[in-house]
Amino acid sequence: MSVTVNNMPDRPYRHTIEIDGKHSLFTDLPLSLGGEDSAPDPHDYFDSALGACKALTVTLYARQHDIPLTGISVALERDNSEERAGKYGLNVTLTLKGPLSAEQRTLLHRIADRCPVHKLMTSTEVTIATSLADAEAGQ
Repeated sequence: MSVTVNNMPDRPYRHTIEIDGKHSLFTDLPLSLGGEDSAPDPHDYFDSALGACKALTVTLYARQHDIPLTGISVALERDNSEERAGKYGLNVTLTLKGPLSAEQRTLLHRIADRCPVHKLMTSTEVTIATSLADAEAGQ
């Protein structure tokens, strides 16, 4: 999997994001930081990744185990007021739809916390190696 982020020359903070040459997204900064607020900022994508992963994981699990889930909604609220001190909070609310028993609801709630992105955010040591490419080659 490859992700490429490139600036847009006439727009100071708006960038394109290309994923595997198949998917295109955009990112920007909010007005308060000098951006145009024309697209989600990186924190929005980080938070959205968690919500999407929980929704997909619960849906997949329910279908694989014949649990009558007819829909799911995942709402996230961010508390980044202490981010500079190393604390980032996400409050997640799941809405499970369908004729589910109390036991099925409890099970799906537990499954949501087992999604790969939740695990990545909470219990994985992530290694990031940043290198500098030759700027002349990229022109």
